Amino acid sequence: MTPNPRQTQLLSLVQQHEAISIDSLADTLGVTLQTIRRDVRLLEDAQLLARYHGGVRIPRSTTENQAYQQRQSTNAEAKQRIARAIAAAIPDHCALLINLGTTTEAIARELLQHKGLRVITNNLNVAAILSGNPDCEVIVAGGVMRPADRGIVGETAVDFIRQFRVDIGLIGISSIEPDGTLRDFDLREVKVAQAIIEHSRSVWLAADLSKFNRPAMVELARIDQIHRLYTNGEPPAPFPELLKEADVQWINVLQAPAPTDGVLTP
Repeated sequence: MTPNPRQTQLLSLVQQHEAISIDSLADTLGVTLQTIRRDVRLLEDAQLLARYHGGVRIPRSTTENQAYQQRQSTNAEAKQRIARAIAAAIPDHCALLINLGTTTEAIARELLQHKGLRVITNNLNVAAILSGNPDCEVIVAGGVMRPADRGIVGETAVDFIRQFRVDIGLIGISSIEPDGTLRDFDLREVKVAQAIIEHSRSVWLAADLSKFNRPAMVELARIDQIHRLYTNGEPPAPFPELLKEADVQWINVLQAPAPTDGVLTP
């Protein structure tokens, strides 16, 4: 199909936000929900976007993630808000495991004023960022470096992570599916993230709303394996119920202030 000007603007909004609600589209474009739903149906039939409950997103591959540079710019404001809330909840003088991802890199930038941190990471970008904090000891995993994003993966990295037991494991994710599985694209990356979960007393997941209902190939964990979820809004159904059943503390960084009491236990 050849989109009309309104549909072209709709596509531009979806690409800008990566995922957006039907209500937001109607408000921004100044048209009725019925008009938006009709446009969305046509654009979905043309495989130009994908629907999920209450919203739309850009179509994605199940087997391949976006390029690193694109992920850096996508939802940057939301990632910064999430990162700021997480950093505010991390006390000085604690040990962290941090995995790969542009959101965890945003968290690292918010930790530059913390005192007495010990950070173990397989993310060379996180290590480089935290090198700017003289009161933070950074321990870098060995293994195979992915040139695209400077992530360290492989069995050597997994074995290295397993030597530690930390206060908080900070993980990013590519996909949260309606059955409660957390997914990513690279099996080697997933293995390291699984080791981080296993060796952290409390696991905090940072995920902007675009990660919900997103397809990805490799199962990393289940929602009941994390203790806190930080996101930039209310997740669509059925995720609020899933989070409640799994006893996951959910923090919407756009609403109530995030916990800042320094409590590390689940």
